[in-house]
Amino acid sequence: MSGSSEGTPNRLINETSPYLLQHAYNPVDWYPWGPEAQEKARAENKALFISIGYAACHWCHVMERESFENPDTARVMNDNFVCIKVDREERPDIDAIYMDAVQALTGQGGWPMSVWTSPDGIPFYGGTYFPPSDKPGLPAFTRVLEGISKAWVENGPAILEEGKELVRRIGESNRPPKAAGDLEPQVLSAAADALARVFDRKNGGFGGAPKFPQPPVLEFILRQAGAGNATANEIVTTSLRKMAHGGIYDQIGGGFARYTVDANWLTPHFEKMLYDNAQLVRLYTRAWQKDHAPLYKRIVEESLEYLTRDMQDANGGFYASEDADSEGHEGKFYVWSYDEFMSLAPDAAGYYGVTPGGNFEGSNILTAASDDPPLEARQRLFDARAARVRPGRDEKILTSWNGLAICAFAEAGAAFGRQDLIDHGARAARFLLDNARNDTGRLMHSYKDGQARVLGMLEDYAYLAEGVLALWEVTFDPQWIDAARDLTASMLDKFWDDEHGGFFSTGSDHEKLILRQKEIIESVTPSPNAVAALVLQRLALLTGDQELTARAETVLKTAAVYMDRVPQAACSFLSALDFFFSQPKEIVVVGSRPEADPLIEQIWTRFLPNKVVAGSPPGIESPLLEDKVAVNGRPTVFVCENYACRAPTSDPQVLAEQLA
Repeated sequence: MSGSSEGTPNRLINETSPYLLQHAYNPVDWYPWGPEAQEKARAENKALFISIGYAACHWCHVMERESFENPDTARVMNDNFVCIKVDREERPDIDAIYMDAVQALTGQGGWPMSVWTSPDGIPFYGGTYFPPSDKPGLPAFTRVLEGISKAWVENGPAILEEGKELVRRIGESNRPPKAAGDLEPQVLSAAADALARVFDRKNGGFGGAPKFPQPPVLEFILRQAGAGNATANEIVTTSLRKMAHGGIYDQIGGGFARYTVDANWLTPHFEKMLYDNAQLVRLYTRAWQKDHAPLYKRIVEESLEYLTRDMQDANGGFYASEDADSEGHEGKFYVWSYDEFMSLAPDAAGYYGVTPGGNFEGSNILTAASDDPPLEARQRLFDARAARVRPGRDEKILTSWNGLAICAFAEAGAAFGRQDLIDHGARAARFLLDNARNDTGRLMHSYKDGQARVLGMLEDYAYLAEGVLALWEVTFDPQWIDAARDLTASMLDKFWDDEHGGFFSTGSDHEKLILRQKEIIESVTPSPNAVAALVLQRLALLTGDQELTARAETVLKTAAVYMDRVPQAACSFLSALDFFFSQPKEIVVVGSRPEADPLIEQIWTRFLPNKVVAGSPPGIESPLLEDKVAVNGRPTVFVCENYACRAPTSDPQVLAEQLA
């Protein structure tokens, strides 16, 4: 992890974000986001330079070493701008606004993100990484700084007007046209066909390099495969197997890197993110429910072991990420020299693809030759690697990403009969509900060092509501359904757009920024609006509150144009739409554990994405549970649709037939 701790610290020394603290000893006069920086910029008539990144970002570290640690570059920055550092994971609201601006200005985006704005935050110029000296297509950072400063001094008013026009255009793009008529089920098959056209048949995944796993896309495609679409089935099985065998998967320690720089999943940027691993665990769990491939189960269990071993706080929450770099070198923790590998596991060189020449800068990124690793050799390699200097770890606990992880642990625990996994999810949920709150009880976005910071955003409410709803379905503990209902009520109260429908990304009580965005388009994480739409539908069935279904339909209509025209950017909405047009199974379990376990196993070992599960005792107020009693005193399951039920059964085999 970059950032020296010599000299005089700047204002970032008082922050809790590991990313901001990395920059606390830069000679740059950094400010955290807030009014102090804006007031200074107004007083001195300077533009703001806003640098946005995150702790696990390799190129963020590169730009810090090259520019922000350079006293001469820092002098140019300090003399001409008021400089702000933002952790994009701590402030996704700020990141989203300026990412839209940079993409509008340059046609592309990424991190580190570099944005120049007026003192009031109106963006007028931006980019991503800038090198210390001119490179083809990339001007030197100091040359950019001096040019922008000169333009601001000489043409500030005109530049500001251009910035205001840019903000107006971004605001308009945040209001997609709602569906004129009813939602149409044929959108689902059309979207699946469109996604099949960009599928990489050879390597799995979509498109070329760089290649991201895109769990929301594969989750939707898996639903289509479950409905009998053979092409969708090929997409899922090819993609999941290729990723599991590739360098993007940590063959020794479990867990996935964020993406690969190539099209065939070999060479990752080695950072590991909680959100990727949580989503991929759930995807592989659901794929196992469909096909029962042992590979999928192994990937899930190894990845969850990684999260509990290396990424879980003592109090239960999960950390945000691990760095790509260790000892100043990208991937050093993960790659192997030929000699070191052969001294430990010569019998496994063929399996892991290890050669004298290597496949990454003379070293070897390990890949897998088959579904079945040599377990003894793997353990020897794991033990030897454990003695290395680990990558840096970002130990802030983000409510939204933990919500994704809670859901993954709950579903995997239920699928594989692993109560310990469910317990890990429950510990994380309890930690957040008890600690990620301010003194008024308002959910907060980020927790570190005993402090909950930044008002919770839509992603926090939606993802955590989905997580605790999953815990309810696998435990029938009323605290989880109560939490889901409370989070959903607050979400509707603070985030709903009364004028256009759907949810804003930030609450009505949030800090006023230059835009109040509505996140529809998704990339590496599911759209919070789409997750909310699915949660609303499931809660409507569990509670009988049809107003929630109406709200969900409104949300889906806000994304109808995207589902139709750019399905790859709206796949979580397509999954929610799939639920909307299905006849969800309403499954009621009456009976205590462990007597009911053989019946519960039938529910969770098959792929049923469109279902809700309720149980008693102790039970809750729910139309699903009304008049449901055990038959002959034995655990009993009722399988219903639209509250009309088949004959109750206590026989696992009969239940299997009813669920098929």
